Amino acid sequence: MSDTGFILWFTGLSGSGKSTLAEFLEPTLLARGTKVEILDGDVVRTNLSKGLGFSKEDRDTNILRIGFVANLLARNGVCAITAAISPYAAIRDRVRADCRNFIEVFVEAPLDVVESRDTKGLYKKARAGEIKNFTGISDPYEAPKKPEIVVHTGKETIEESAEKILVYLVERGLVAAERVRA
Repeated sequence: MSDTGFILWFTGLSGSGKSTLAEFLEPTLLARGTKVEILDGDVVRTNLSKGLGFSKEDRDTNILRIGFVANLLARNGVCAITAAISPYAAIRDRVRADCRNFIEVFVEAPLDVVESRDTKGLYKKARAGEIKNFTGISDPYEAPKKPEIVVHTGKETIEESAEKILVYLVERGLVAAERVRA
């Protein structure tokens, strides 16, 4: 196993399962001796990007801030898991270019699936025109063209999606193959 930090950059529509998957993976990574920090999009917006709106420029600024913090963590031997929609390919590519060990994970789920998971009613409000610039409805989502990992949360269990990610990380030598004994 390597002490090298890395970034797991989860990208996908709202409701695709980015935060759920990040929270599911965290204890497994910790048990394998990996230091982990989750940078959840909603939490970062509240604490690091307060005051930003949802224009393209504000979204880009938010993603650059998340990328900056993730890179600091990775440089210091931490697995930084980001769980933010990050809808624009060009800004994700810019963050990738600025970071070492950047692993893009496309958390793919069809629109009908993410809408069915929407407990806050955001998609319904966006379709009714009550929310402007909503990714996937009135604002674009640019899916990654060559992500390192693709998980299909509309068809896979969380365990299957997490296993794909773990296998990749073990194969790259970034995570121990087995649980570290205490």
